[in-house]
Amino acid sequence: MNRRQLLGGALTGAVGLALWRLDPGRAEAAYPYALTDAQWRKKLSPWAYKVLRQSATEYPGSSPLNDEHRAGTFTCAGCAQRLFSSRTKFDSGTGWPSFYAPLPRAIGTTRDFALGYPRSAVHCARCGGHLGHVFDDGPKPTGLRYCMNGVAMAFVPG
Repeated sequence: MNRRQLLGGALTGAVGLALWRLDPGRAEAAYPYALTDAQWRKKLSPWAYKVLRQSATEYPGSSPLNDEHRAGTFTCAGCAQRLFSSRTKFDSGTGWPSFYAPLPRAIGTTRDFALGYPRSAVHCARCGGHLGHVFDDGPKPTGLRYCMNGVAMAFVPG
C-alpha cells in the first residue's frame, strides 16, 4: 500500500470531524460512537478529555505508551476502536508514540492550521476523538509517521 492509498483511506470521517468543530451538538451523531459532552467528561481523565475532545497535545515524553513494546493493539481511549498494531510502532525520537500505518478504517484525517501552517490531524473514525498528527517523514514501507498522543490511546496486549 502506498502513501496516497493510506492517506486516501484515512480521509474517512473527515467531514464528521469538521462538523463536530462547527456544531458539537450535531456532529456527534456523525460518528458511530457518540456521547454528550457531559458523558465524555465523566468517562475520560481531564487530560484525555482535553486531547480527545478539544484537540490538545500532551507533553512529549509524558506517556507510558512510549515504552510499550509488547505485542498487541493500541486502541482509542474514548471508544476502544482498534487503531494501530504494535507491529507498526517505532521510536521516532519525538517523545510521542509513533506508528507507520493505522489499522484499516481505524482513523480519519483533517487539515489543521492551529499552528499557522497546514498539518494533517488524525482522529478516531469511530468517535471522532483527536489522536495526534500524521507527517510525511516516517520509515518504510509507508514513509508516514503517525505521531499520537498516548493519553488518547490504551494498549491491549495480545
